[in-house]
Amino acid sequence: MGNVGYQRHRPERTLLYQIVERHYPAFVEHLAAAGKQLPTHVGQAFDGYLRCGRLEHGLLRLRCDTCQAEHLLAFSCKRRGFCPSCGARRMADGAAWLVDQVLPERPIRQWVLSLPFPLRFLLATHPALIGRVLGIVYRVIAAHLIRQAGYTQQIARTGAITLIQRFGSALNLNIHFHMLFLDGVYERLPDGTRLRFQWVRAPTSAQLTKLAHTIARRVGRLLEREGLLERDTEQLDLGEALDTDDPMPDLAGHSITYRIAVGPHRGRKVFKLQTLPDSGWEEQPADAPGNFAGFSLHAGVAVKPNQREKLERLCRYICRPPVSEKRLFLTPRGDVGYSLKTPYRDGTTHVIFAPLDFIARLAALVPPPRLNLTRFHGVFAPNSPYRARITPARRGRGARPVKPAREEERTPAEQRSAMRWAKRLKRVFQNDVETCPKCGGSVKVIACIEDPPVIERILHHLASKDLLGLWPDSRASPAARTGLHH
Repeated sequence: MGNVGYQRHRPERTLLYQIVERHYPAFVEHLAAAGKQLPTHVGQAFDGYLRCGRLEHGLLRLRCDTCQAEHLLAFSCKRRGFCPSCGARRMADGAAWLVDQVLPERPIRQWVLSLPFPLRFLLATHPALIGRVLGIVYRVIAAHLIRQAGYTQQIARTGAITLIQRFGSALNLNIHFHMLFLDGVYERLPDGTRLRFQWVRAPTSAQLTKLAHTIARRVGRLLEREGLLERDTEQLDLGEALDTDDPMPDLAGHSITYRIAVGPHRGRKVFKLQTLPDSGWEEQPADAPGNFAGFSLHAGVAVKPNQREKLERLCRYICRPPVSEKRLFLTPRGDVGYSLKTPYRDGTTHVIFAPLDFIARLAALVPPPRLNLTRFHGVFAPNSPYRARITPARRGRGARPVKPAREEERTPAEQRSAMRWAKRLKRVFQNDVETCPKCGGSVKVIACIEDPPVIERILHHLASKDLLGLWPDSRASPAARTGLHH
């Protein structure tokens, strides 16, 4: 597919925007009636989404150097919650950065760890525990790879990049780990200056089960030391998380367990549509995950060193935003439907939410502030002496300073490493925001406008002159909201 010119995103025409715009105020009122209110960062995520992509809340004025055609570009919210537009941009930018600057041309394997429901709730209400649990997971898998390669941890090192996902395919809160591990280890040769990479075979299902058992046992010991797990009853102590006026633990608990959070049916299971029969039994594949006590460890996806495009697709998959607008729909009764990407084993293909419960699901997916969702381990860690020697960017501890070259003197690899977001957007979506759709000339920013009265006058003038038709299908004034609000 060839490159296409930039087309302004119109969020007010999407079903997700219309649902949030209409029902979010009612959801806030529902919480207020119960004496509760959303945390500041969750409210900012909703308010930011309702302003994202709307010209009346701030815009850039763009002009083509060749034909002088002008365009307006609305500001984005840049929130980490559920905004599909900002999430897609972050997905494209993050995946390109990982492939071009971090991940070396070595075999990479994706390890995915799913957690039992009580631990998901505990990590959602105690975010500081995520790093400690993740540290256990990394050390267990890294030790396995080093042993399989025939080395000790004093001789060999491996590394991984973890993307912490907070959502499941049914818009449920599901904290789990996607870890891009080197499919092998680095050995430092006797001369001390060179590294040799040793590939490791894919783990068997029995090995995955053993690793899941080790992870469960060590995580259990951690929770016991923290006073969150009682050895005699093997039950998590969640009283502190529930005894609060903060509505988020309650919303998180209902989201994790697939239950309705608000309304007359509160506590019931979410309504599901099943169109496929449950076979009741299926043969275990060769790359079946290892399961133990609710921990599920999978490592069936691997990428060869020369499959960089496949690696970038994998990175985009694990960096994807939580909500897919293509899978969202309204039922004839006005409820919100969401189709699953892959049917569940019991045949479930869709989940149905009441509008307020759907808003509650979105609220539960917003990550807490200052929670880093991307973690670097082993040779990829910022303080690792290996990082500057193995990553394409060659940055890290002990790296030699490089004098910046002029653009025309840069190699293709250096130009890729310096790629700006606009070029990455073009690379992934074939959507060129820097090229005029009329003449193909270069488009540049000529003004940044944030003053509401000035924006109102500009939009009123363009609407009166019918100049908003610069974009396809945009004859109506952006200030006029459409859809369910009316």
